[in-house]
Amino acid sequence: MQKAGIILVVSGALIVIGLILLAVGNQIILEGVFQGNGKINSSQDLTISGEFNSEKSTIGVFAVQVMEFKEKTVSAKILDPFDNEIVSKNVDEETIEEEFDIVDKGSYKLIIQTDSNEDIQVFGAIGPLPDAGKKSLSFVSSYILIIGMVGLVGSGIYKIKSKKKSI
Repeated sequence: MQKAGIILVVSGALIVIGLILLAVGNQIILEGVFQGNGKINSSQDLTISGEFNSEKSTIGVFAVQVMEFKEKTVSAKILDPFDNEIVSKNVDEETIEEEFDIVDKGSYKLIIQTDSNEDIQVFGAIGPLPDAGKKSLSFVSSYILIIGMVGLVGSGIYKIKSKKKSI
């Protein structure tokens, strides 16, 4: 097999491995994340609940995405297991992500609300902050994909240069 063929096969294998690791990494990172979406208005809120254990993770994270964001009419708040408000945030851009402290074991709630009479489509997620090991899997898969793509381009360049030499 020629060098270009070997590089092509290795690059293809790296791309496949990178894609598999990317899928597995996303699955692992999203494990324990509770998600929801829906339409909200002044009489209807979106509530997303999730069970948290302060022994496993002391920091939680929540994200809110507003479709067709127009103005600062959407807010989000986190309630602890005792229904005490621990975080409140106005959604002042299309997507926000904030952290909060997990002090007690139990059900935490993300409540997304608006004072607008119009229906607003929103997406929300709440979960524990992923640890460094889970995050690094995402970076590793990206690097493997990049190396595979560079190898793919390199094998094409090598093939073109070797054809020019044979002419």
